[in-house]
Amino acid sequence: MAGTRITNMQTAAKQPGLVLPPHGTVPMRIKTTNSSGERLSQTKSMVITEPEAPGKPISRHRRNQSQHNIGGPGGADLSVPLQGVYLNKAKIAEGGKKQRKNWTSAWVVLGSDHLLFYKESKQETVVNLKPGNRPDEVDLRGASVEWTKDKSSRKHVIQITTYAGDEYLLQSDDFPTISKWRDAIKQTADRSCSGAGRPMGRPGMQRSNSTEYLSRRTSEAPAVKEPKPEHRRSLMFSPAKLKHSASDSADKNGVKNRLKKFISRRPSMKTLQEKGLIKDRVFGCHILTLCSREGTTVPKFIRLCIQEVERRGLQSDGIYRVSGNLATIQKLRFMVDQEEELNLGDSQWEDIHVITGALKMFFRELPEPLFPFRFFEQFVESIKIKDSKQKVQVVRKLVHQLPKPNHNTMKLLFRHLQKILCHSVKNLMSTQGISIVFGPTLMWPENDSGNMAVNMAYQNQIIEYILIESREIFGTDDV
Repeated sequence: MAGTRITNMQTAAKQPGLVLPPHGTVPMRIKTTNSSGERLSQTKSMVITEPEAPGKPISRHRRNQSQHNIGGPGGADLSVPLQGVYLNKAKIAEGGKKQRKNWTSAWVVLGSDHLLFYKESKQETVVNLKPGNRPDEVDLRGASVEWTKDKSSRKHVIQITTYAGDEYLLQSDDFPTISKWRDAIKQTADRSCSGAGRPMGRPGMQRSNSTEYLSRRTSEAPAVKEPKPEHRRSLMFSPAKLKHSASDSADKNGVKNRLKKFISRRPSMKTLQEKGLIKDRVFGCHILTLCSREGTTVPKFIRLCIQEVERRGLQSDGIYRVSGNLATIQKLRFMVDQEEELNLGDSQWEDIHVITGALKMFFRELPEPLFPFRFFEQFVESIKIKDSKQKVQVVRKLVHQLPKPNHNTMKLLFRHLQKILCHSVKNLMSTQGISIVFGPTLMWPENDSGNMAVNMAYQNQIIEYILIESREIFGTDDV
C-alpha cells in the first residue's frame, strides 16, 4: 500500500496544480509558480491535527485519525474498539426495586450505546442464538458509571445505573482491565447521552471543520474526577423523578392545607351534641356526668341489669364468674350507647351471662372507678386496721363521703350481691369468689406504680369486707 501511495503521488506531481492525497482525505490545491520560495495554499476543509507534544511540527500528510490520536472525550483512544472480556457481573436493582445480589461471570461486549453480557465468549459470533442464550443488553444512554465500595466487599467494583433504574455491578481482580473498561463505558454513556455518537462511514473517522474542531479541542478543560457518591439510589438524579417529586410534595402540601382548613372550620363536640348528630355514650362516661344527664343517682342501665339478673339469674351456676359471648355483649353495648329501646327480656339476651358480662364491662370502662381514685389509699389503710369495730366505722365513714351517685350505685350493687350469696347453694358463688370478680372491677389506683399483686390483694379484701358488713355500712334504707 505504501508503494501504491508513493506512485500516486509521483503521478500527481506531474500534473500542474494538483496533488492527490491518501484515500479518505480532502485534495490540496497547489499554486505552481516559478519561485521556489512561495508557500502552498490549502482550503479550509482540511483536518488540522492536534499536536501530540508542544513544539512538534504538524505533518500535513498524516491525516489518518489513528495517527493523530483523535478519540472520545477524556483523551482515551477509542478508535480501536475494546475486545470482549470476562468480568464478574451482578444485577442489584431493576426499575429502582432492589434485588438479591448474585455474582456471575459474563463475557462483556461494549457496543455503540449499549453493553452486552454473554454467558460464553463464543456466543458473540453466533447470529441466531436460542432464546435462553441471548445476551442481556444494558442501555447506556443516560446511564451513570462510577466506582463503588459500599455495594460490595470485593475490590475494583464499578456500578452502572441506567436511566430506567437498573443497577449493575462489574468487577475484576485485574485493576488495569476494569479501569480501562470503566473509562470506556463511561465515555460511551456520556457520548450517547449528549447525542454525539460516531458518524456513519468508516470506523474511527471523524469529519468536522478544522477550525471548529480545533477550537473545541483547545477549549476543553482537563477532566476533573468527580467525587464518588456514597449512597447512589436509582433514579435519584433523573429529571423526570425530580419533577414528580416536586409535584408530589406540592400535592401533599395542598392536602395538608385543606385538612387544616377543614379541622379549623368543623363544629365543636358540644355543637354536634346539641344538634343531635352525636349522642352521649353510656359506656365509658363518667358516672357523675351520666347520672346528671339522666337525672338519677344510679345509672338506668345498672338498674335494668340488676333487675333482670334478680328475675331469672340468681340460681344460675357461676353467675358473674362465667363469661358470656363477647360478640353479643358488644352488640348489647352498642344498643345502649345508641340509646335504643332496650328489653333485656328479649330472646337475643337469653343467656344471663351476657347481661352480667355487660354489667361488669360498664364498671371496667368507667374513666374513674366506682371507688374514686382519691379514696383508694384510704380504703387500703382502713382494711389494715386490726380492731373490727374501728374498721367498720372507718369504712362506713369513707363510704358515706363518696359522691352521691357513687354511694347509691355501690349500695344497690352490694345489696344485689347479697342476694346472690343467699342462693350460693345453687349458683356456687361465695363471698371470696365475688370479691375476686369485683375487686379489680370496682377499684384500682390512679397510678399503678406499686406492686400489682399487693394492690389486687387489697382490692379483693376491701370488696369482701364491705360485702360481709354491708348492713352495718349501708344501713337498711332503700336506694
